[in-house]
Amino acid sequence: MVATPAPEPCVLRFWKPYGVLTQFTDPEGRPTLANYIKVPNVYSAGRLDFDSEGLLLLTNSGALIARLTDPRYEHPKTYLAQVERLPSEADLDRLRGGIHLKDGQTRPAQVRLLEVPPALPERTPPIRYRANVPTAWLQITLTEGKKRQVRRMTAAIGFPTLRLVRIAIGHITLEGLAVGSYEALSQGQIAALWRSLRRTNR
Repeated sequence: MVATPAPEPCVLRFWKPYGVLTQFTDPEGRPTLANYIKVPNVYSAGRLDFDSEGLLLLTNSGALIARLTDPRYEHPKTYLAQVERLPSEADLDRLRGGIHLKDGQTRPAQVRLLEVPPALPERTPPIRYRANVPTAWLQITLTEGKKRQVRRMTAAIGFPTLRLVRIAIGHITLEGLAVGSYEALSQGQIAALWRSLRRTNR
């Protein structure tokens, strides 16, 4: 009996739009990955909330999904968060040091206030602006993935998140992608991704 060769590893990077579920079916008829991804037998490595945007990785490798979603490997994920009002450095230090949430203390995060808004496509629909309330953009890098973590962290210090875009997972970014588009990583890029996931600090 001739053994069936294992399928070649496939990893896609995808710019998930706002208002899309990170699954391929939905009994309520909401937009899903099936509206955009036309590659069979790939699944998302982690999630992005329905109301969040940006980088999602999909793969046919269960081992890679397990490694990418295991918090022991402290794989960094970077987000741009538009928040209500202008936080001070003292406020940002609270995020940097970790926030106590209902499901535990968050790990220390890298956080910086952007001096100018990032060059992102307009969101559809746009966020709700209030003329008398300013907004600010933060760049936040986490090494864990609690549910709705960025939104809960900024809300905990009094600065609700209005728009959230994940721009990087490790060294993989949104660069060169349009909203709703995807691209397959090369085998070299996949190998580099695996190398970045080999060490754990836990």
